[in-house]
Amino acid sequence: YMGIQSKFQFNFFTKLQSMEKVREDVEEQAPEETLSTPGVIDKYQDAAKIANTVLERVIGRVQVGSRVVDLCEFGDNQINEELNKIYNNKKIEKGPAFPTCISVNEICGHFSPLKSEGTDYILKDGDVVKIDLGIHIDGFIALVAHTVVATADTSAIVEGTKADVILAAYNALQASLRLLKPGNKNDDVTRTISSVCESYKVNPLEGVLSHELKKHLIDGNNVIINKETFDQKADEHEFQINEVYALDVIVSSGEGKPKESEYRTTVFKRAIEKTYTLKTKNARQFFNEVIDKYPTLCFSIRAFEDEISAKIGVSESLKHELLIPYPVLIEKTGDIVAQFKVTVLVLKNGPKVITGLPLIYERFKSENKVSEEVQTLLDTPLVVKKDKKKKE
Repeated sequence: YMGIQSKFQFNFFTKLQSMEKVREDVEEQAPEETLSTPGVIDKYQDAAKIANTVLERVIGRVQVGSRVVDLCEFGDNQINEELNKIYNNKKIEKGPAFPTCISVNEICGHFSPLKSEGTDYILKDGDVVKIDLGIHIDGFIALVAHTVVATADTSAIVEGTKADVILAAYNALQASLRLLKPGNKNDDVTRTISSVCESYKVNPLEGVLSHELKKHLIDGNNVIINKETFDQKADEHEFQINEVYALDVIVSSGEGKPKESEYRTTVFKRAIEKTYTLKTKNARQFFNEVIDKYPTLCFSIRAFEDEISAKIGVSESLKHELLIPYPVLIEKTGDIVAQFKVTVLVLKNGPKVITGLPLIYERFKSENKVSEEVQTLLDTPLVVKKDKKKKE
């Protein structure tokens, strides 16, 4: 995942190897389209515009008493409604790249429950709510995530641990963005995330990767690791012009070592390097629909009309490794987890951030602050404007 790894402790290296194979397969199929290819930046920006619009609308419905399953359904419906308005005269694939997930408090990510099950969650006053979703147009992906606090009093100031976690995640993201330019390296970003978290006395979440995005590829081989550990490291990589990243920062008030939860996994992605003919009719129907609607990107079981058949299809597909699961990961009860994710185009004159919403700083109060070094970075403009004066 551009965010949290599924089975991340055990599959870390095998996942990277499998991503390398997928990347090679994708590149073999056609000449690679990059940001320098005419029309590509437009598609990224059109996808990003929808991602931001839907995110804002979902945030507008985050209220005390809201049901998480309703918010997820609303987000997915909005994605489809907005996509139906554009690129209708051209034969261009478009759809969700990642289903709407609403993960609350200690739930780290991928929580996208089904209406038919009793795993739904009703938001309470003070809940820390992470919203995560993605769109693609012609395979060009725009991902976004944002954290808000559900409060009965919408003008209430958020203080203490909740403020620390949210400010750490947001400031770490903002500082990291300023390093996403040609010549800098991925481990510069990892160190900066660590520094910001240290200042706020919180921890970056382990097992989280910010992936390079390519056409139809949500988990490209070049990555930025949220937290380096003894057994989780990323190969060093120097950022290049025309790369695209989903920069994903997830921070916890706890140890930052998430575990798989008891919640049903509902988010999956097709393992495109695997083939197998499924035995049952239901499973074949389900998998044919996956190939048709979600050939390369992520989906939720909720998107299928016949949920029972979809569950059977998922079960059989997993046995034969045809799907990659995105399990619901959690920290300990009482821990608070915050997430901010943006899609960034690495351009010649600096990073161009196409998704993401600003944090309303006035709503958060913390006794902690970032180091002088990080503050200097935060004060640096994202894009250096060219001097327009003519040379004499």
